[in-house]
Amino acid sequence: MENKAIIMSTTDFISGREVVEVIDIVRGSTVRARHIGRDIMAGLRNIVGGEITEYTKLLADSREEALGRMLADAERIGADAVINVRFMTSMVMQNAAEILAYGTAVKLK
Repeated sequence: MENKAIIMSTTDFISGREVVEVIDIVRGSTVRARHIGRDIMAGLRNIVGGEITEYTKLLADSREEALGRMLADAERIGADAVINVRFMTSMVMQNAAEILAYGTAVKLK
């Protein structure tokens, strides 16, 4: 399979390009659980205030993984771009959440 850069956008268009075909919805997700070590540090940080960097990093890594899986799905079906990219988060069980990235895979002129 050809390895190419797939354009992503949160808008329903790609500036300067024409969408010639809507292929399908593409998605990528990951389920992450909190870690006891992170929870202890986060609890301490919660007492003194400030950003809980352990969770910030966990969520940032999760979003990147979900985006990567979405792009792999788009590449698998031959898309040039993914438009209307969105994220969704849902609790799967206590202390575990799913991060879902999804969008519309399209062909460009």
